[in-house]
Amino acid sequence: MKKYIRYVLYFSAALLCAGAVGIYGLTMPPAAETEGSEQLFTIKRGTSVRTVAADLQTAGLVRSGYAAYFYFRLLRLPLKAGTYKLSSAMSLQSVAAYLQEGKHELIKVTLPEGLTLSKTAAILAERQVIELSAFLGAAQNPELLKKYGIPSGSAEGFLFPDTYFFSYNETSERIVTALLDNFFTKTATIPHFPTDPAERYNTVILASIVEREYRVPEEAVKIAGVFSNRLEIGMGLQSCATVEYILTEVQHKPHPDRLLNKDLEIDHPYNTYKWRGLPPGPISNPGITALYAACNPEKSSYLYFRLEDSGAGTHVFTRSLAEHARAGSLIVKRAAGH
Repeated sequence: MKKYIRYVLYFSAALLCAGAVGIYGLTMPPAAETEGSEQLFTIKRGTSVRTVAADLQTAGLVRSGYAAYFYFRLLRLPLKAGTYKLSSAMSLQSVAAYLQEGKHELIKVTLPEGLTLSKTAAILAERQVIELSAFLGAAQNPELLKKYGIPSGSAEGFLFPDTYFFSYNETSERIVTALLDNFFTKTATIPHFPTDPAERYNTVILASIVEREYRVPEEAVKIAGVFSNRLEIGMGLQSCATVEYILTEVQHKPHPDRLLNKDLEIDHPYNTYKWRGLPPGPISNPGITALYAACNPEKSSYLYFRLEDSGAGTHVFTRSLAEHARAGSLIVKRAAGH
């Protein structure tokens, strides 16, 4: 009987000690040097509760890892994997609530229209969403491309420009999939958007060129109409944007202020001044305006266009080379004040 009473006393004392530790961890303020500071805290999948508690103490987010472990186990709190923004001024109870509810910290990333594959990867890497090489690898994954019906060696052209919210520690495949899913969701609303993979790919190539050429949204269908007319009669597209793509993405040179005559003579399949028809692949990731224009080009007899007002971004459209030349002369005269 005395031995039983002794065990009960020992057990009660242990509970009191554990409770005291828990109360200490819950009520004591954080260390002065970290008080109020916010930081990211990551729980990887499969991490034990004991490890999470110890990591919280190491990060200065709780006073006692033992108290945290005891609290988590006592209340049987399911801690969800993810990255959280926590403060050293938070109580253990508040920290536990965040980890239990899965209030993940997300990274907001805006991908503008007209970016190339490499520039898209650079932005994602700069925002610490994914490593550049990992994203490029996923965007060139043959199985992923086959799944989405992209008859190419990369997903360039199909990485839809938009604002995204990504979790930390995302996989490259999930990020590329999110961009591709968004592309097919948004293009489903475009009239005459092709369903045949080969036809769709050619449409995306055309849209990627229109994206890099237009400045005023209402002119996108006009420019698409010019390119469609040229394709129909077997005339070269003669798009400066395709030459710029060669210089920046193939030759890895800085973006030129203007193209030189020697640039127009570069012997490369993407040079639409030397070769007729569409280039082998997209030169950018077009947005909804350019994609709509490529699917619904304006019917006209225009074969040429040139920038009329650099400030407004408007173009003048003409039907012949002679008209094109005269329009150029008028623009130069106006710029000179004549």
